[in-house]
Amino acid sequence: MTETRREFLKKSAAGTTAIVAGGILPGFSAESYRRISGSNERIRISVMGVNSRGKALAMNFARQENCEVAHLCDVDSRALESCKAALLDRQTLVPKEYIDIRKSLESKEIDALVVAAPDHWHAPATLLGLQAGKHVYVEKPCSHNPREGEILVDAAIQYGKVVQMGSQRRSWPKVQEAITALRSGIIGRPYFARGWYANNRGPTNLIQGAQIPDWLDWELWQGPAPRKAYAENLVHYNWHWFWHWGTGEALNNGTHVVDLMRWGLEVDYPTKVSSNGGRYRYKDSWETPDTQVINMEFADGKAMSWEGRSCNGKSLEGTSVGVLFFGENGSMLITGGNSYKIFDLENNLVKEVHDDGAVDTLDRANPAESLDALHIRNFFDGFKSPESLTAPISSGHKSTLLVQLGNISQRVGRSLDLDPVNGHILKDREANRYWKRSYETGWEMKL
Repeated sequence: MTETRREFLKKSAAGTTAIVAGGILPGFSAESYRRISGSNERIRISVMGVNSRGKALAMNFARQENCEVAHLCDVDSRALESCKAALLDRQTLVPKEYIDIRKSLESKEIDALVVAAPDHWHAPATLLGLQAGKHVYVEKPCSHNPREGEILVDAAIQYGKVVQMGSQRRSWPKVQEAITALRSGIIGRPYFARGWYANNRGPTNLIQGAQIPDWLDWELWQGPAPRKAYAENLVHYNWHWFWHWGTGEALNNGTHVVDLMRWGLEVDYPTKVSSNGGRYRYKDSWETPDTQVINMEFADGKAMSWEGRSCNGKSLEGTSVGVLFFGENGSMLITGGNSYKIFDLENNLVKEVHDDGAVDTLDRANPAESLDALHIRNFFDGFKSPESLTAPISSGHKSTLLVQLGNISQRVGRSLDLDPVNGHILKDREANRYWKRSYETGWEMKL
């Protein structure tokens, strides 16, 4: 080991001692994580959107001690039956099935709502849950547009319930350890972060004029969104790539990465955001960028950059998803899994911490079930101690907003100047048009 590396490790040691002994959970298996300590009270859950990610969440919630999935809600009758059949392998309670989430929320037997429907439903469904007196676990992104996120922050306070966003990495032990070490100076003062996501998605062409399938309630699928004619190849996943319902790869996968960067750099709202990219790989129906770089600057001399490549899966640093923090004395890599590496300024690896549990970052339904259980238990803990939430809506909104601002910059074709107090766009009428959306009559979000 060179003298430079010895000096580096000596400086780093002071930072790592700040990690609280016993505060990080040791390794655990899929069989044992169900016994993670939590409330002794029975918690009953309603899950909205159970086709893919929602089905995985329903199974994970059902696996938690003292929790039952009592209601399943989906506009796809096939998804309801498939999820119910799977759940009966994990719980004895036969869940009730609903097409309309509003009917489920009328039930007093439900304690909490899990929202895993398409993005245009996330905030409206969360608000409906809060107004019905339920706690809410909402998948990322917490909102389709910035104004919806602001409404949810206010609503959680007004209705006295907790809202946890599905930023699961905030509850992963080794990631928590990494962020604690970063903030304690393990690489000196961190001032820049670079994050990325890469995949090999194929082309998407919508087929207009197609007949609505008998298994789908198209009216309720649209819900809060202004009405459009049904198109084949939109449901269940490709809605992500159309602005009317989705938010592109930036919020689909970028939210996770941007949240990690914001957490590690200890920043809130930026002063400037810019975005470059477009739909480069294919000529098809896809509207959102398949290649995008979002840059964010903050008032305290820090910056971050997110790179999304939906149609070229070349990994960086050996991982398809990751974050690199750069500091005065070195750098830190957090991969898509529950692990991290520390490098000195000569790019020598000086520390590596990893979890042997498998994480498939390209599995869009269930990449890390056992780790995600920790986030669920943290959600339950928040019922009694809201301050214990690792990803409360107040934080989730800030991380979601950063990538929403990137998309707004992309759509208007210029950088945005922002108020660092609240992230609002300054002196740009065109850009502010995207701060909120219009709703189908009767579906407006109102506190």
